[in-house]
Amino acid sequence: MTILVTGATGNIGRHAVRRLVDAGAEVRALTRRPGSAALPAGVPVAEGDLARPSTLPAAFRGVDALLLFPVGETADEVVALAAEAGVRRIVVLSSAAVTAGYDTEYHYPVEQAVERSGLAWTHVRPGEFALNSLQLWGPSVRADRRVVDVYPDEPATTPVHEADIADVAVAALTEDGHTGRAYSLAGPGTLTHREQVAAIAAAIGEGIRLDEVTAEEARAFYKRQGGWAGDNADFLFGWEDYSGAALGESEPESGGDGDGESGGDGESGGDGDGEGRGRGEGGGEQAYEEPDVPWVTAAEVTGRPARDFAEWARDHADDFR
Repeated sequence: MTILVTGATGNIGRHAVRRLVDAGAEVRALTRRPGSAALPAGVPVAEGDLARPSTLPAAFRGVDALLLFPVGETADEVVALAAEAGVRRIVVLSSAAVTAGYDTEYHYPVEQAVERSGLAWTHVRPGEFALNSLQLWGPSVRADRRVVDVYPDEPATTPVHEADIADVAVAALTEDGHTGRAYSLAGPGTLTHREQVAAIAAAIGEGIRLDEVTAEEARAFYKRQGGWAGDNADFLFGWEDYSGAALGESEPESGGDGDGESGGDGESGGDGDGEGRGRGEGGGEQAYEEPDVPWVTAAEVTGRPARDFAEWARDHADDFR
């Protein structure tokens, strides 16, 4: 069985490719930039862009199962090409924001396109990515050993390790029993932001100052910081809803749901082949007033212990130094 990983150079895709190689699976990787993919030796790398379906037929040829990074604008055409090429199973890298009912524009249309196809499907819907803390806090930790936060002691969140997301996706690609399932994926324990910062400090072996500020101050701070944090500051601190619509000029909303990419491969970061903007990567300050979501951990899907945030922090210690 040949498995194609789209978003193969993103945060989830890289882990998925490695897991499949280690399992002895026949894996192929899709990326827009094969020359810089830096994937495991021997993995065939196909050039293609999910936003340009005409680039995909060669990559889909001979593929039995597909890990699909979500690009809603072209989802119907991409899925139709996959079915025409003989793909029988599609695992969608989606978002728990679909489960919560907030995501109707990003991941949900991809899920719907796959379900309409008649192919076997599984949706992997991560909640808050542990990687969000690197995207949000990494620059100030590296520069000043400092984190700026609005609610450091509440509420607790359940960040999920990107490797656990990949493990669940690989299980759905390679094992029976996952067809027709949607896994809303959380980490194995709840932590306040203060506890997360403490875990990062322990991992790097240095203290980190945690400054509690207002939402307005946090928004301004992260907009100045730029990057992922700047792009998402309005959403994270209550000036935009999940779809990007302004919430008005009055007191910012402290509710809503930031859960749900990717980039992802949700993934946050990556080169655009696998992980995208923060809407699909889980949330930040808004994540605590979430609806009743039937969360599962990777352990419940794979049968192996899920990675906790302390392990994630150790895995990324060098990224914070």
